[in-house]
Amino acid sequence: MGMIQNDWLEPLKGEFQKPYYVKLYQFVREEYASKKIFPPSEDIFNAFHLTPLHEVKVVILGQDPYHNDGQAHGLCFSVKPDVAVPPSLVNIYQELHDDLGCAIPNNGYLTKWAKQGVLMLNTVLTVRAHQANSHRGMGWEEFTDAAIRVLDEQDRPIVFILWGSPAQKKASMLHNPNHLILKAPHPSPLSAYRGFFGSKPFSKTNQFLEEHGVTPIDWQIENV
Repeated sequence: MGMIQNDWLEPLKGEFQKPYYVKLYQFVREEYASKKIFPPSEDIFNAFHLTPLHEVKVVILGQDPYHNDGQAHGLCFSVKPDVAVPPSLVNIYQELHDDLGCAIPNNGYLTKWAKQGVLMLNTVLTVRAHQANSHRGMGWEEFTDAAIRVLDEQDRPIVFILWGSPAQKKASMLHNPNHLILKAPHPSPLSAYRGFFGSKPFSKTNQFLEEHGVTPIDWQIENV
């Protein structure tokens, strides 16, 4: 379980000493030693590694990592380039196409977004293979809540994109008037037709950033 090394470390380092995190760390170590766990341990903190705190412009909150082989690599909704695009991401791409006219790519690898300041954070950072939500309630939520509080304290324009009710519950932690909160149903096939399609999160995000003098996100993911 690699450590966070960049400017996220200072505001989060107190978490690593807390009893919940000590228990979480021990649990996760034992899980990786005895079971098949995703993402690979070196990728657990990829969202933080790829999007340093001072670069965060947008936050997309997911739930727990993909739990099938080879999918998860530490960014919510993203999969590695050679993996089939999951259904929720298919719907995200469809909304992106309808909203901004972006071409739908042949892969689901979203690191381009992360490197532009889109923090793609799951609220739970690990999962057992083929067992969705199997690491829920073990302590990750407390850690990622701490990261959300750190983000709320940043006095610059940040957009929080909250898809689905678990993500939307985090809105109660967000009080900074400099930030924009966008809520919509989850993009999964079960709920996307309840208001995710047509919610235009990508154009709304870029409009807000541009209005505040911040470079907008290039949302187009290229083919591989």
